Amino acid sequence: MLRRLHPEQPDSFAFTDANRKWAEAQITKYPEGRQASAVIPLLWRAQEQEGWVSRAAIEHVAAMLNMAYIRVLEVATFYFMFQLQPTGSIANIQVCGTTSCMICGAEDLIAVCKEKIAAKPHTLSADGKFTWEEVECLGACANAPMAQIGKDYYEDLTVESFTEILETLSAGKVPVPGPQNGRYAAEPKSGLTSLKEYEAGRPQYNASAQLAVDIGDTVQRIDGTEVPLVTPWLDGSDQATPPATPPEPAPAAMTRDEVADEQIARPEEGAVAPEPASGQKPEGLAEARGGAADDLKKIKGVGPKLEKLLNSMGFYHFDQVAAWTADEIAWVDDNLEGFKGRVTRDEWVAQARKLADGSE
Repeated sequence: MLRRLHPEQPDSFAFTDANRKWAEAQITKYPEGRQASAVIPLLWRAQEQEGWVSRAAIEHVAAMLNMAYIRVLEVATFYFMFQLQPTGSIANIQVCGTTSCMICGAEDLIAVCKEKIAAKPHTLSADGKFTWEEVECLGACANAPMAQIGKDYYEDLTVESFTEILETLSAGKVPVPGPQNGRYAAEPKSGLTSLKEYEAGRPQYNASAQLAVDIGDTVQRIDGTEVPLVTPWLDGSDQATPPATPPEPAPAAMTRDEVADEQIARPEEGAVAPEPASGQKPEGLAEARGGAADDLKKIKGVGPKLEKLLNSMGFYHFDQVAAWTADEIAWVDDNLEGFKGRVTRDEWVAQARKLADGSE
């Protein structure tokens, strides 16, 4: 496939201050005279900043690395991960079209892209929010058909679920990634045939989807401010220095339940919850009515650990959640350690009202 630069190009490109510091730090990884080795990470950072790689960005990277422009152009046009044309302000939709996905309905997903985004790939939608393309195998064949959107996989797609995902993204929200048909990960569609004892105690989402849910916005582009700039290979004399407090080392491998427990600070038995900085605590119950609590996990965004935390706060029933006022929502949002803001983001109150009325 012949890859050329887009006919319409910006006049100039410059890294943001944060991204420039990041780029300069990456260059220091390599010995003098070998700075060209940083070309791929710098091009990728430029794409994260702008959404695509322009001629001006290629020239800027070439100047930073003291490379001939043509050498950087060769890299940008060789690797398909670099977008050579403007992409949607929200996301570029990458639909897998290889064998497994093709057999399972990828062509139907591409038809949705043509209808909802643009008739041709690499073309901005009318509102500028999306572009799309067909890509080669993304390695999720057991969950075909699928698409990569931003930094996540959306799997087991149908025309209906794919359309809903696009509408959700267009509305400024981020749908939960992973399988979209109720499957937990990549187990058989008919259900688990082994290791069934782990099914009851597992977190609400598989590890990849859970991380995306915790991050909250995985279509957002990197801008250089996400984490402190760490350069452990430097001795501190360079302008790019490590933060005062280095990141903690990764913990030893843990079981699924231990991982879930680490994600949320569970109150000890008999402990008194601290007073919130804002909002008003909703009135809770000492125990579930009639000794039978509602299954709060039916509320999207509530898993076993969150349900246990809510119960510890005195919330056992859908109608309790449905009755929360704005001040009470603010209190609960502020006291969901490890999941702050989840009530508002996933619209628990609206969901609980439907569930309290007997709706799905």
